[in-house]
Amino acid sequence: MLPWNYGFHLDAGHIVFLGAFYTVLVIVATTLVSAALRSRQDLRSRKLERIRWHSEFNDLPARDRACRHVLTGELESRECPHSFDCRECETHARLVEGHPVAAGEEEEIFGMSFPLDRLYHRGHTWVRPESDGTVTVGLDDLGSRLLGTPGQVALPPVGSQIEVNGTAFRVHKHGADVRVLSPVEGEVLEAGAPGAGWYLRVRPAASGEPAFRHLLRGAEVRPWLMRELERLQLTLTAEGAAPALADGGVPIADMSQAYPQADWDAVCGEMFLEG
Repeated sequence: MLPWNYGFHLDAGHIVFLGAFYTVLVIVATTLVSAALRSRQDLRSRKLERIRWHSEFNDLPARDRACRHVLTGELESRECPHSFDCRECETHARLVEGHPVAAGEEEEIFGMSFPLDRLYHRGHTWVRPESDGTVTVGLDDLGSRLLGTPGQVALPPVGSQIEVNGTAFRVHKHGADVRVLSPVEGEVLEAGAPGAGWYLRVRPAASGEPAFRHLLRGAEVRPWLMRELERLQLTLTAEGAAPALADGGVPIADMSQAYPQADWDAVCGEMFLEG
């Protein structure tokens, strides 16, 4: 008998049983240690935001996971296989090469301003490339109307790194804690404010067109915005509020102020793609 295994006798059956038992323990312990090390490595390499976004993307309704080329009518149906990150998408590269995105001529869509010198993220931020290689990030017109005048804005510190589809900044309004997704990956150089018309100035981690391939532009903006206004109507109706569009189809300036009975945490969570 062994002192740490009561009733153990040195025979084939007990040896096989304990051998299997301790083998399983070693495998479990090794797996746990390996998972902990990988999690620590992912955290250090800023992959945590990517993992979080992929999980939240899968929580979106199927129709809201549609490929951008479905919105423009180039494809009949297709769910985005890259969680709205077109940078590595071969289908997107092929379609853009065959049918370059037209620049378009209009800057006002349904009474809202969408300047075409900017690129647009589906989480309602815009990116404007600057001459020095940096980019400026702000809320698009629909996002600004959803939030109105924020009660409080939590911006990342200068020098911090942000990830595409990770957290760019947080906005608090009417009890809603809104996590605004980052449209770019890079280092934060400067923080703005709502009154400045922009929120972040960023040095992108990569340069050139591929770094912004996941962002909407030109003629893609109108069909996307039409889908967003439809989503907004459905979301507000589900939250017990009246439609958010005034006469003529123009969204009012501060929707949260106009419809205080709505659950704005839920509305903003839906529209800003918080899963």
